[in-house]
Amino acid sequence: MGLDRRHMLKLGAASCAWATLPQSIALAQSISEQGSSGESMPHALRSHASSLIGAPKYPDGFTHFDYANPDAPKGGTAKLSYPAAFDGLNPFISKGTPVSVIRTLVFETLMKTPYDEGSTMYGLIAEWVEHPADQSQVSFKIREQARWQDGRPITVADIKASFSLLVEKGQPLWRYYYQNVREIRDDGNGIVTFLFDQTGNRELPHIMGQLPILPAHDWEDRDFENASLTPPLGSGPYRIGAFEAGRFIEFERVPDYWGADLPVRRGQDNFDTLRFEVFLDRDAAFEGFKKGVIDYWDENSASRWAEKYTFPAVKSGKIVKQEVTQEGPKQLQGFVFNLRREKFADRRTREAINLAFDFEWTNRAVFFEQYARPSSFFQGSPGLMASGVPDAAEKALLEPFAAELPAGIFDKPFENPVSDGSGRNRGNLRKATRLLAEAGWVLDGRRLKNAAGETFTLEFLNTSASQEKLIGPFIQNLEKLGIDASFRQIDTSQYISRLREHDFDMVINAWFNSESPGNEQREYWGSASASAPGGRNLSGVSSPVIDALIDKIILAPDRDALESASRALDRVLLWEHYAVLELYTPYERIAYWDRFGAPDPLPARDIGFPSVWWFDQEKAARL
Repeated sequence: MGLDRRHMLKLGAASCAWATLPQSIALAQSISEQGSSGESMPHALRSHASSLIGAPKYPDGFTHFDYANPDAPKGGTAKLSYPAAFDGLNPFISKGTPVSVIRTLVFETLMKTPYDEGSTMYGLIAEWVEHPADQSQVSFKIREQARWQDGRPITVADIKASFSLLVEKGQPLWRYYYQNVREIRDDGNGIVTFLFDQTGNRELPHIMGQLPILPAHDWEDRDFENASLTPPLGSGPYRIGAFEAGRFIEFERVPDYWGADLPVRRGQDNFDTLRFEVFLDRDAAFEGFKKGVIDYWDENSASRWAEKYTFPAVKSGKIVKQEVTQEGPKQLQGFVFNLRREKFADRRTREAINLAFDFEWTNRAVFFEQYARPSSFFQGSPGLMASGVPDAAEKALLEPFAAELPAGIFDKPFENPVSDGSGRNRGNLRKATRLLAEAGWVLDGRRLKNAAGETFTLEFLNTSASQEKLIGPFIQNLEKLGIDASFRQIDTSQYISRLREHDFDMVINAWFNSESPGNEQREYWGSASASAPGGRNLSGVSSPVIDALIDKIILAPDRDALESASRALDRVLLWEHYAVLELYTPYERIAYWDRFGAPDPLPARDIGFPSVWWFDQEKAARL
């Protein structure tokens, strides 16, 4: 489940949260005989929430999320930055450079994930959800008051049209995510049922709640696949206001928003206007923040955080600088190989490049000791992280593929290379040299060449000049090995285009895996997604072993099986060196002009800006 940065969802120990409610509640909610009248299916449980880890935190009838201030004032403007010169307003397609935030501000899903709870969703457009014990289908009841911004009701026809548009014409991720849906049925009374082509996939009923809902009537005479600057119609708390392609876009709060008093919305969406200023360069955006063109800043540069917050607004207290620790899985960053290029085909070559990355020196000299190095693609979720040697359950999953797996995977723990932090990294570079020779690379003068006499070149592609500070030392170590490495900065539009066309050697990627991995792993690592333009399998991994382990995760019968399969997948990804895992941070770094109110404490799993913050007139007046 990997559609949103921090709102990843988790498989649980029972079929879903509503199957783990107290028995008395479960029995009261269990109804007989599915029919077109909207009655429940046999042995199904109907609930206001869906959780894959147990009983949901908030009971039926809750009034608002704990972190939301139901008395938060409405009004004011929040100014943020946007990193791309957008040319379209449809955030669900691959063509062009659309404004991605439209997806969550203008459009809504059947259910909504809170900021303080993992792997759980509560009804938004949907009033309730239910599914049978074999997870062969799931039904949702549309709230009677659910409306599009033009006042028309949201219907089952809209849900069916949304699914067709996204899966048939949208970004590849939708096709892979929902590939097991075989039919969508209108059961009358605003009830829609998704029927699956398999049973036992405990994630499928849950992730259908993440489906974005689009108005069928708004797309009847429009081409969904082509980039357009015609504002789309949504059902969310904001609509598109003024904009100028390549410069800015504003979102206006909908004053008569249909869902404003729902428990999942109360105390949220408080700003009258959200304005996003386009900055193609991160450093230029920071200068805009210093001058007040931008109100809020999410810092991603350790050196800037350590050295650049000495300007007057910080010293005077007009800008608040804050480090916030968050619970749950961590977002990690790493260098991705393009395995579609022959030079990266040999695992030993990839391991050699990993050995050339000196994290200890980089963290000390470049990052001011602000980061840690990931040891897993599921960092922050201990039950999913491969550690030590495989246990019996992992071995049972891996042994059928023993001949195809790297030597050592069964009897050695995976360990990232470690240096003494001096910057010399000699031991790791000597090992890297041996591995490159074993992979067929020969040193000709100062350059490595293959059997065909081709020089080993490696280009790091990025949109930000500030990343050269990180990549430069890596390049120096690669050059010591004889690799002709370079850094190239291009603009965001070019970068997106080259990623879609798989035209790169190595790029920096970020992963945020949930506590309950599932269908999204097919898009991250599955063979079917390796060649898809615009997909999220950036590295182009195509492995029957990986595919089989992903299926074990998706069809895991219980939590123990899910964790074992996830650890096995993690172990293979690590040993195959599909990426050079670079860093993660144990806390979020934020800074903002002191004109806002915010929950105290902030939500446990997300900063929540701007959705649960508000404009403070008194603070703004003092500024």
